[in-house]
Amino acid sequence: MKYIPLLLSLLFVGCSAQQPQASFRQISMEQAVIMMAEEENYIILDVRRADEFAAGHIPGAVNIPNESIGTEEIPQLPDKDQLILVYCRSGNRSKQAAGKLANLGYTNIVEFGGILDWTGETVTE
Repeated sequence: MKYIPLLLSLLFVGCSAQQPQASFRQISMEQAVIMMAEEENYIILDVRRADEFAAGHIPGAVNIPNESIGTEEIPQLPDKDQLILVYCRSGNRSKQAAGKLANLGYTNIVEFGGILDWTGETVTE
């Protein structure tokens, strides 16, 4: 009987310690193309390696490799409320990067898959 208050207090502490999970939206490539045509003041973020980016990327995209996104602030992305459209090669790294960005406090992240599905123009460096 004397352990019941202790167990109850542990139960309440455990329940109150949960925090909401940061999130991002996922859309199709077609929806991303429409969004790029209709929206203004957004960033297209390519999270592939620098060599992949140099070989061909969406015009106007900024390259920040997924592996470099951690817990530090990102100088190239100063506005945490700005619309950020994230892609990679196939969609795996972009989902990882979008989750990391959400955890860093970015609030308007849209993940749209990989450049393998991109039918528009690409540019090389």
